[in-house]
Amino acid sequence: MSPSSLLHFLDFAGVAVFAVSGALAAGRKSLDLLGVVVIAIVTSIGGGTLRDLLLDRTAFWIADPRYLVTIIGAALFTVVYVRFRRPPDKALQYADALGLALFSIAGAQIAESSGLGGLIAVVMGTITGVFGGVLRDVLCAEIPMILRKGNIYATAAIAGASLYVVLQDAGLARPWAAAAGMATIAGLRIAAIAWNLTLPVFTLSERR
Repeated sequence: MSPSSLLHFLDFAGVAVFAVSGALAAGRKSLDLLGVVVIAIVTSIGGGTLRDLLLDRTAFWIADPRYLVTIIGAALFTVVYVRFRRPPDKALQYADALGLALFSIAGAQIAESSGLGGLIAVVMGTITGVFGGVLRDVLCAEIPMILRKGNIYATAAIAGASLYVVLQDAGLARPWAAAAGMATIAGLRIAAIAWNLTLPVFTLSERR
């Protein structure tokens, strides 16, 4: 698979998975069909849009409206699916973990294709991965996952994007480096969900 084909695959897979997570979040808030589609779209395009604005690029979904078609299709499929089968209790978190992995690496690759260095690639990958989920949680009146106490979320994106950059610098082929980065992100996030793993919390006690 060529680098451009890999990038397109990650982008489309990422928006589809994030659309599912957005639709599930909207369903838990009992929103109507329009609300489901809006939350799915915001979740899917939020991080990539901010990344493109920072990189002075045309927003990816404006340049290629097929992304919107994919998002709406994934959201509507989710609505139909849950009519017949109840999703697992943690389905939203697992779908979000996969979206985080796909989008973080795709964002890092887009930064690389713009001629930027490894550090900026990691930052852009992290923004791409987490910002859509932040918007989803805010619109659904939830504390964003990135801000929840000790939550391994952005940390997973940073770790995976950093590994992707380091492995490429070490000479590993881009598809393999991308696969390792995505596996790291998804693995850390899913492990945190399954076993309630958290980061140490910094607490400053008040003086009495």
